[in-house]
Amino acid sequence: MFNLAILMSSGSNKLSTFTALRNPVFRRLWLASLISGTCVAAHDTAAVWVMHTLSSSALSLSIMSTVASLPLFLFTLPAGVLADMVNRQKLLRCVNLWLAFAAGLLAILGSLRLLSPNVLLFCVFMIGLGFAFNAPAWSAFVSDVVAIEELPSAATLGGLQLNVSGIIGPALGGVLLYLFGANWVFAANAVCFTGVIFVLLRWKRVEAEAQLPLENFFESLSTAIHYARCAPAIRVVLARNVLFAFFISVIPALIPVVGLKELHLQPCSLGLLFTSMGVGSVFSAVFVLPRLREKLSSNASTILANLLEAVVYLLMAFVRQPLPFMIVAALAGLGWTVAASELWVAAQRAIPCWARGRMNATVIMVSQGGIALGGMIWGLASQAAGVSTTLIVAAVAFTISLLLEIPLSIDFKEGGSRTRQDRLQAHGGR
Repeated sequence: MFNLAILMSSGSNKLSTFTALRNPVFRRLWLASLISGTCVAAHDTAAVWVMHTLSSSALSLSIMSTVASLPLFLFTLPAGVLADMVNRQKLLRCVNLWLAFAAGLLAILGSLRLLSPNVLLFCVFMIGLGFAFNAPAWSAFVSDVVAIEELPSAATLGGLQLNVSGIIGPALGGVLLYLFGANWVFAANAVCFTGVIFVLLRWKRVEAEAQLPLENFFESLSTAIHYARCAPAIRVVLARNVLFAFFISVIPALIPVVGLKELHLQPCSLGLLFTSMGVGSVFSAVFVLPRLREKLSSNASTILANLLEAVVYLLMAFVRQPLPFMIVAALAGLGWTVAASELWVAAQRAIPCWARGRMNATVIMVSQGGIALGGMIWGLASQAAGVSTTLIVAAVAFTISLLLEIPLSIDFKEGGSRTRQDRLQAHGGR
């Protein structure tokens, strides 16, 4: 959701935004990713709807965000190390084949009327597993495809693709659900993944890439863990990301519950609900973030954004009209984008260049762990106490937790974490 905001913060020149599209290989990959990402967003909407039809339990809807995030928590760090050891093009082909199989399996089981809540959750986990291995490999692969001067443009276009997909996909998914049913949406997603494979097959690497010996996999994991434990700024970044992820998990866990169980939305309206979040995210990236960065520090911006999210939770507890609730969803996307992008920028300031790949994977891992844990807790709480009570409790708890953001400030001095002391600590003090 917040990828465009993050990537816009890199400060790339607006005139160079579309430069990378002049590269024919990147252009084909970008278009394939745009189509596939749109299908993924439509697929997610369809999966939520199917779970709603299979189970009357609000917990079943809430748990979907946990099951989707769990593979990213468990496997992103080793996947990041693996992406530096093997041929990334072959790895991405295998991952997209896995994703196509998982989406296709969901379509087949749905057509045979063999879907149950547990089977659907299993397929969601399989797809999450594919994305856990796809994310670090894809990020590194883009650097292989484009020239150095095209990298800023490629980064911005990557964020643009994700956000455009996040806006179009859910709305398209809602329409396809209404016209054809969920199984056709799942099948279309599988076809889109195979399209990415064909585009990858067309790219021929000019020079062979160096591969690391197998033992470096475990050495890399050990270095990442040791550095995260020893570098003070990294500990702050990880703590803040876990705290934020735990509370922001209220959004993916409970927005579908309110929309389907309380507002009784139909497929098209459900798609528009998720689209509203994407619109709020893009509005935040384009208009809100630049102005906040001119006037406030990163820490102040995140506190303000988190306060907005607490207000959103209260509105979610009481707003029961579809159109006003769409506006609430847009505010949720806006606040999420501001806070997450500032945390991402703080992480890049704290991470030294020599550890950027592994430590970014670590940040993703702990964030997804917080979302997985939060989704489980908020889902169980809504089942036991009701969704409105849970949202009120979450709003109060989130507001109180902001007191921790004062001592755990992310207003690092430029290069403050890249000191000789941190480097020595990461290598055991040698």
